[in-house]
Amino acid sequence: MNRFLDWLDDRSGIRGIVKEALYEKVPGGARWRYVWGSCLTFAFFTQVVTGTLLWMSYSPSAQTAWESVYFIQYQVWGGWFLRGVHHYMAQAMIVLLVLHLMQVMIDGAYKAPRELNFWFGIALLGVTLALSLTGYLLPWDQKGFWATAVATNLIAEVPFIGPILQKIVVGGVEYGHQTITRFFALHAGILPAALIGLVVAHIYLFRKHGIHVKEPRPKKDSYFWPDQILKDGVACLAVMLAVIILTLYFKGAPLGPPADPSNEFPARPEWYFLFLFQLLKYVPAFWGAVIIPLVLGLLIFIQPFLGASRKGHQFNIGFWWCLLAGAAGLTFLAFSEDRSNINHGAAVKEAEWQANRVVQIAQEEGIPPAGAVTLLRKDHENRGRRIFAAHCASCHRYNGHDGRGYSVEEDPSAPELAGFASQEWLTKLLNYEHYTSLEYFGGTAFKDGTMAKKVLQKFDEEEQELLPQVAILLSDLAELPYQESLTEERRESLMDIFYDDLACIDCHDIDSEGEGSAPDLTGYGSKKWMTDFIINPEHERFYGKKNDRMPAFGRDNKLTPEEIEIVVDWIRLRPAEK
Repeated sequence: MNRFLDWLDDRSGIRGIVKEALYEKVPGGARWRYVWGSCLTFAFFTQVVTGTLLWMSYSPSAQTAWESVYFIQYQVWGGWFLRGVHHYMAQAMIVLLVLHLMQVMIDGAYKAPRELNFWFGIALLGVTLALSLTGYLLPWDQKGFWATAVATNLIAEVPFIGPILQKIVVGGVEYGHQTITRFFALHAGILPAALIGLVVAHIYLFRKHGIHVKEPRPKKDSYFWPDQILKDGVACLAVMLAVIILTLYFKGAPLGPPADPSNEFPARPEWYFLFLFQLLKYVPAFWGAVIIPLVLGLLIFIQPFLGASRKGHQFNIGFWWCLLAGAAGLTFLAFSEDRSNINHGAAVKEAEWQANRVVQIAQEEGIPPAGAVTLLRKDHENRGRRIFAAHCASCHRYNGHDGRGYSVEEDPSAPELAGFASQEWLTKLLNYEHYTSLEYFGGTAFKDGTMAKKVLQKFDEEEQELLPQVAILLSDLAELPYQESLTEERRESLMDIFYDDLACIDCHDIDSEGEGSAPDLTGYGSKKWMTDFIINPEHERFYGKKNDRMPAFGRDNKLTPEEIEIVVDWIRLRPAEK
């Protein structure tokens, strides 16, 4: 072995290189405050390894990006873990860069003759942020798509060349295949190469000028190996463990629904860009995207010269603390506003529902050649929610919202439809207090009609006790998928109550028997009954001329037969939430 090492050293000088790298003196001995640079190098190395492995299964195009990430997440053994480590280590790099920067500022390691190294460090921070920005578009999900759209729109604010730069970055006027291939080239090629070059130059300049000691220390000097490298190794291990814990806790990196320009999304950047997102609420986009960054950039550039004096150094430290405090404050405001915004919370839940739904469909049916985005567009459950929100939620509610989780400010003017025709829903309907409430017919003309005033309000105690039995009978007619059917014997006994004890057929028809002065209850709540009702509630079988504002969606071509079938199936799909 020694002969081989002698031969290798003779040809490469490896022993001298190792000695130069490991046996650098650390003035005043090893310290924990010096670990951040090594942690950053370790984090970047981890990103290169995990990114390369992800690259092996990734396909950058508008029709294959989400699909390949889905494949990594759910089909590749350990793929979810690999994505998680890459995702959370990227966020760890931002935190480590800030810690390293503050250590450099507090120690005064940015002053002459280390100006160049300080500027390289700031450039490293910028490139790392650019890597994060280009990285979260690559899954081609809704979050990445809309967050990138917001970020690239800011480029257009640059005077004169802004719109041209935006087209170059986006690859045209629309976000699509050219956008994702350009971002992938930046993320996997150009920016890592720039980062490696900056790291090499940064380390070279660091070794040239040596470690800057903030104050004289009584301890003796030590060498990088083994004293400082032991502390660095422990710190790197702690970073890795933190990333692994986050990965295991969140079960990998999130994957939202496929990018769909026709589907709205609560666009938010990652947490480390939220301060800028919040700032743009208070200042014009031109100021937030151009003027303020330019002024801050120039101020940061001259800090090594300002730091030559004691007051200048104190100003620089105060500047960075204020900058961090401002960013933290804006980030806190952004989170607080989102947390208190009911509709934003509903939008986030809707996105989570869509993400889970598209994965469920993909696992059950596979992904078609047209891409995963078509899965949600064709999914009847997703379309049912959207049809209800667009055409029904102006009057009705579904579990108190518009069907997709969004709140509606106006009071409902028609009955709540979650759990429609279920035993629970009908039991409450046949109670006068509920019937005349906004949950049912309190917002309609029927609250003062025959059913309310001359029937429900006039029933004696014995008759009211029979009403839940009628609710069971009518609910059985609906044949809801989540309720068991009654036995024939049970159904006949309930019919006796309907016909004789309560004489409901004095107004309602059922199986061609009755007076017909109120809606026909034959097959009440069934798919056919609901479909016919939505087609034309003014039909003589239903409300006729007594109809109160309910549109005839089928007769007047407001909805297609397919859309009516989809929304009926969706309403009947599950019981109301409790």
